Amino acid sequence: MLSQETILNALKAVKYPGFSRDIVSFGLVKDVSVANGAVSVALQLTSPNPDAARQIKAEAEQILKNLPGVRQVVVEVHQPAPGQAPAGNAFANQTKVQGVKRIIAIASGKGGVGKSTCSANLACALKHLGASVGLLDCDIYGPSIPLMMGVYERPTVSPEERLVPPVAHGVKVMSIGLLLTDDQPVIWRGPMITKTIQQFLLAVEWGNLDYLLVDLPPGTGDAQLSLCQTVPLDGGVIISTPQEASLGVVRKGIAMFRKVNVPILGLVENMSYFTAPNGERVEIFGHGGGKEEAARQNAPFLGEVPIFTEIREAGDRGTPMVVSAPNHPAGKAFIQIAEALRTKLG
Repeated sequence: MLSQETILNALKAVKYPGFSRDIVSFGLVKDVSVANGAVSVALQLTSPNPDAARQIKAEAEQILKNLPGVRQVVVEVHQPAPGQAPAGNAFANQTKVQGVKRIIAIASGKGGVGKSTCSANLACALKHLGASVGLLDCDIYGPSIPLMMGVYERPTVSPEERLVPPVAHGVKVMSIGLLLTDDQPVIWRGPMITKTIQQFLLAVEWGNLDYLLVDLPPGTGDAQLSLCQTVPLDGGVIISTPQEASLGVVRKGIAMFRKVNVPILGLVENMSYFTAPNGERVEIFGHGGGKEEAARQNAPFLGEVPIFTEIREAGDRGTPMVVSAPNHPAGKAFIQIAEALRTKLG
């Protein structure tokens, strides 16, 4: 039976030209009407590009006409005038990062859940699986990615005056921590953070990447909003620990992504349990909270990462577990999560 949900699910097959995201996840579908086999869809594009409008309209009409029970299809495409963005659309000026196929935000909403550790290991795990990967540290106030990735040299500058990121373990890395002297604090207001994140995305020579992972700071503030407004994200990965104190804050991060039309690619439960020397499984922070929350949010559960002293030691040495010991249970856990993420993205 035809319904608005059926129509929206079908339209998810229509990709925005030049992007891996579909028109539904971009929030471009503004109205869907279904009555007696007649389907009417209104789309609001953020670009005045007429070629994109024609392609989207044609693909949407073709997909909808092939649905069982559809007798008539009307697809209206509205666009802003050249040089003018739609009123009230804060995401109309997103820019694609040249050469980067997919941009994935790693977020938690809460501090202290091991998000940067997961970001570094997932970046190295995707590299381990054969992908070309970049890792952008957007934690302006507390950058820890340089330490965890063992990067200490400053970025160089290309002849085109773009920052060239250093490479660690085969991963291109950029962080405000690479531009500061030791222990120098960042005491900035929001506009400076916004400008820095925009430059890290668009003024860095990322080259051709399969994945650019963006390690976000805790919260739902300037850094998160700047990222979502600057580039079209392919999705967000949420890091949590099992207990309710963490999950309650994580829900806010998930809600933020959904408000700005960023798909939730899945949830990772970090610090899931500890294995005692006698082999006993000790669930310090409770059991199954991450998996249950993923089900509650109708989001994929990507996997769990146990507590291992070796994970912390590897991060302190600047050689993530996936690199130093890929066959260790901790290394395998991150690689399995990276495989699940890669499968989810297709």
